[in-house]
Formats: sequence, C-alpha cells, structure tokens
Amino acid sequence: MGDAVILTPALKALKMQQPGIDLHVLVASEIAPLLENIPWIDKVWAMPRKRGKAKLLKSIPFIKALRKEHFDQCIDFGSNDRGALLSLLCGAPVRLGSSSGEVVKLIQKICYTQIVNHVDTDVSHFDLHFNLLAAWYVKRPASLDLEISCNSLFTETANQLLPPNSIICHIATSQPKKDWPIQYWKKLYDLAFQAGLKLVFSSGISVRELKLLEDFKTLAPDAISLPPIANLDIFLNVLKTSKLVIAGDTGPLHFAAGLGVPVLGIFAVGNSLTQAAPIYNSDEIIKTQACACYSDFSNLDYCVQAESCMASIKPEAVFLKLQNILNNNIN
Repeated sequence: MGDAVILTPALKALKMQQPGIDLHVLVASEIAPLLENIPWIDKVWAMPRKRGKAKLLKSIPFIKALRKEHFDQCIDFGSNDRGALLSLLCGAPVRLGSSSGEVVKLIQKICYTQIVNHVDTDVSHFDLHFNLLAAWYVKRPASLDLEISCNSLFTETANQLLPPNSIICHIATSQPKKDWPIQYWKKLYDLAFQAGLKLVFSSGISVRELKLLEDFKTLAPDAISLPPIANLDIFLNVLKTSKLVIAGDTGPLHFAAGLGVPVLGIFAVGNSLTQAAPIYNSDEIIKTQACACYSDFSNLDYCVQAESCMASIKPEAVFLKLQNILNNNIN
C-alpha cells in the first residue's frame, strides 16, 4: 500500500507532462481508496484479488471491461508477472515495463513492447519510477511530494476515534526487522507525557501487528491506543485528523505524508535507507547507517546484528527530532 502512495509523483508527472491524456490506474481492490479521491486521476480500477492466488475466471469480466476502454498505452510500474500479463491483456498496443539484472524474463519479452532495464535497483523508488518514465520522455519534476486524498464522508467517524491534538505512533511495520523496539516506544511515550504531548498508538490489523500493540500496552497500560481499523477510508481520515504521525518504513507513514500531515519516519534497515528514506527531507526522518539487513541479509525477517539496526536509534534522539518538528510547524 505504501508503494502506491510513493508512486503518486510519477503518476502526476505523467498526467501533467502529457496534456490531454486520460489517466487510469489499476490497483488491487484493497489499495483503491488511496487513489480514488485524487482529482487528477481520471479513473481507478480496483481489481479483485487475493494475494498469492490467481483467480483467472473471476478476473475475466474485469479484463473485458479494461479492453473496452481501447487504451493507447500502458505502463507497468510493478513489472512483476501479474502486472506483465495484465499489461498484455488490457489490449494497449504500446506497453512499457521494466526488468532488473542482465536477463529479461520471457513473460516480459512477450507482454511488453518496451522494456527499461534497471541496472541498479538499490536506489530510491523515485529513481526507479522516473528511470522508467524517461522512455516516454517524462521528466522528473522539481517537486516530488506524495499526494493522496481521503473521503470526507468518514471525517466524523475519525473525529470520534482520535482525541483532538493527538500524535499518532504507528508501532508496527510489514517486517519485524523494520519495527522499532516496543520498549523504545514506551520510553518515547514517557518523554512525551512529561512534555505534555498526547501520543496515541496504533498498529496494523494482522495477528502479528496486533500482538505487538498488545505487548506495548502491557508496558504502558495508561497509553491510549486506536482500535483495529480495517476500513482504509476511516483510517486515512484518522491520519488526516492527527497532529503528526511517527512510524517506521510502513504504509501509514507514507499515507500521512501524502495527506499533508507532518511525519517523523524512523529508518535504519538497509533497503529502507536506500529506497524509502530518500523520499523525505532530513527534517522528517531519523536514520542510522545501514547494517547487515543491507545486501546479503535483505530477505531475512529479523536483523542479525547483536543490537538490531532499529535499536541503534534511541528514544531520546527521536523525541528531540519530534520537538524540532513541532517547533518548526508552530513557527
């Protein structure tokens, strides 16, 4: 989901630098609320799917509807096998995708009419997106702000869930090695409480993430936490209502940034440092040097260092960064 938000500067550049085009965006159905309210996207196609399972028969009506649009061009930013096949099936005569490494996969050769080879994928998401768009002469703009919008019909519900003037701390990420230790969140909560700041804690809705929030509540029973929010429209409005969002490299951090909410990102894991951290300016993030999570251990769920790279970022440093952000916003 975070990747969809990070894609918005590339989508906007495509729309603004190709005057007169209709821009349609195809995403998985659970991601659609992130893009549906952006005024410069003409249509969002919400494709029903279940992660890891192909449902070809259920997809046939959806693909037929796509083909009726008679698209002229298609660009596949994901360039995985599913995206490559959908590029072909949508019927556009010009189909742009990417490959990485020296060997182009057979399915890519079949499904794309143009292929950009990413020689180095260990760069920011922006670099990858605009390297691909350069094939269509779309230039990287000066402003690369993330941009999404939320459905205002859910604002009242959000106001009921989140106390006024709250700072949201989203403590969970999609990978355990990207999680900041919960004892550090507890220390940050104590520092903020002493300073009169109102921190509200949240997590995702997976079993692992909810367990993380439960463990945190054991350490900090007086801390306020959000209930599990499965409805993305409601969650986006909750973020929009907040004063600031603190999180690791995870969707809610990128959602908040796209909504124009001040953010503080906690980055240490190798691929987060190279791919996601460059999206933010130095005032919005705190980071350390890359560790063993980088390169050879990039696919492991947990950091292999004696002290994890995320644990090298201390609560006092995060609190100082938080105060600086709040002071700058006031001034």
